[in-house]
Amino acid sequence: MKIKPTDKELEILQVLWDKGPSTVREVNEQLSQDKEIGYTTTLKFMQIMHEKGIVSRELFGKTHRYTALINKTSIQQTLVEQLMETAFQGSAMKMVMQVLGNKKSSAKELKEIKEYIDKLNSEQK
Repeated sequence: MKIKPTDKELEILQVLWDKGPSTVREVNEQLSQDKEIGYTTTLKFMQIMHEKGIVSRELFGKTHRYTALINKTSIQQTLVEQLMETAFQGSAMKMVMQVLGNKKSSAKELKEIKEYIDKLNSEQK
């Protein structure tokens, strides 16, 4: 079974992936930089995530420290696969064309994309 975190869970996971093991307060402070979110709301989400097996927690002094149990790359892969199947009828080309058409990519990004495509082409030969 593939875990599909909610949007809020993904925000919390992003903090844990970026900062490493963190307390609820640390996660809440990071999330609050973008939009107001109450400490108890963050706490409740993290408790639910612990129950789901998305994060682990260990007692660190008088507080809990949470750690992401799921890999960032595997979640990204699952979400991309799901989006490609549901929104683009399984077509990677349609999805990539939509992404590239929606956001102006920098010359550096386009160069890296081209290099990646060239690498994929050479591996298929």
